[in-house]
Parts: sequence; C-alpha cells; structure tokens
Amino acid sequence: MITYNNLYLEIRRTLLQKGFPGASLEARELVCCGSCKSREDFYRDAPLYVPPETEAAVRALVDRHIHGEPVAYLIGEWEFYGLTLDVSEAVLIPRVDTEVLAGEAIRYVQKQGRCRVLDLCAGSGCVGLAVAANAPDSRVLLGEISEPAIRLCRQNIRRCGLSSQVTVMAVDALQPPPEAVGEFQCIVCNPPYIPQADVETLEHSVKDFEPYLALCGGEDGLDFYTAISRDWRSALTVGGRLCFEVGIGQADTVLRIMRSYGFGDIITTPDTQGIPRVVCGTLLEAV
Repeated sequence: MITYNNLYLEIRRTLLQKGFPGASLEARELVCCGSCKSREDFYRDAPLYVPPETEAAVRALVDRHIHGEPVAYLIGEWEFYGLTLDVSEAVLIPRVDTEVLAGEAIRYVQKQGRCRVLDLCAGSGCVGLAVAANAPDSRVLLGEISEPAIRLCRQNIRRCGLSSQVTVMAVDALQPPPEAVGEFQCIVCNPPYIPQADVETLEHSVKDFEPYLALCGGEDGLDFYTAISRDWRSALTVGGRLCFEVGIGQADTVLRIMRSYGFGDIITTPDTQGIPRVVCGTLLEAV
C-alpha cells in the first residue's frame, strides 16, 4: 500500500518527467479529486494509506491527463483571480493570462463607483465574476451565446455568492447589441481569437478538448475585435472603457481596429511573459 503523500509525490514525478509544467498543482488536484478529498483533507491525511479502490481511481485520472485531458475538466473546477469556478468542456479553462484582462478591468471599474460592466464572450464568467467580487459597487452582465456556457455562468454566479450583483444573458457578440442589454461604463472581452487555419495546430489538450466555438476567431482571428469595436460601442457610454484580451502578435492590429471606430487613450498591457496581452481604449464620442 501507498500513503497519500507518496502517491502525490509519485504522480508529481511522473508528470514532471513527461513535461507538465504545473505538475505539483496538477498532482495534488488529481489526488484530491480521485479520493473525494478537499485540499485540507489531503494535507491532514497525507501520512495515511490509500485504499486500493481510491488509488485505482486516482491513477485512472492521471492516465487520462497524460493522454491529453486537462486537469480542470477532469476535476470540474479551476481557480481564477481568487475564485474557484465550475468548468466543463463547454467553456475555455480560465488561464493566468486572462487574469491580466481581469486586473485591468478591475482597476478601471473600482475608480468608477456605481457602474455597469459587460463581460462579453463570457464563457465560464470568470472575468466578469472577478470584476464583481473586487468592485462591489458594480453590476455585471455576463453575455454569452452558448447555452451550456450560460448554464455554467449561472452555476458560478451562485457558487461565488454574487447573485445580487451579476446576471447572465444570451447574446451574440458578432451581432449588434439588443436594446435590452442597456448601457455600460465598461465592456471587457476575451473573444475567440485563433485564426481558423491555426486551430488544428494547437496542442492536443486544447484542440481536442476545449470548445472550437471559443477558440476560432475567423479566418484571420480578428472577427470579434472588428464586430465588437464597430457595433458594441453603441452599448458603451462616452468615456467608457473597452478592454480586450488579444493573441500573440495581435495587439497592434487590434489597437488600429479600435482607433478606427472612435476609441482613444489606447494602452496595451503585457502578460507575465512580457507579451502584449490586453488592449484597452476609451470611447471618445457618441455613436
């Protein structure tokens, strides 16, 4: 028999040998999930022996992960900006790069006091929920076209205890906003931005597990930036802020698109690797 701690160490070593950069966190999460333990339970029970059926369940999860299935989908949740959120294959897995987008929106919204925020292409709702949790005077609408993603947004609103602050609505970001959405002081968006031809070149864990609808941004990857900058500015107050996450090499092009549709005071913000990751601009005049 093997203890929980030794099982964790063995899995961590295996994942490191196979090139998984997040091996320590992933090994812990897989052990916790397979044994139905919280993290606190795992640390408490680390010296105890693992029942054979539990060890088998953990090793089955590890095998699925080694063959490409992301840990977040295996365990059904992931952390983002201090929040633990439900995730499924209906939405992208929240990533550290997207915390840069959330941080830019939070800093802006905190200065506005009472205001409305739209998280467009919301997915799991991670960005909008992070804004709401860190700017309690804000009211946030999660806008999403996928019905399974909308259901997940509702779950996460309840899980985060933000039902009084956050709502969700079915909207198509590639179409002009319906009148019912109203007006916002900030629109934040992590849209699909992978060029169509590049989707098939993505690593197996992304291409074969994460939703195509949330990855492909059209032929050149820019469809959503153009449509939102052009059409959704009508839902933004003059002086309001539009914040995008962008793909590698897209920042300058997105900046030009935003400028061509009346946005100014445009800044780019790098991610932890120094890659321009977020582009934000202010609407200068009424539509």
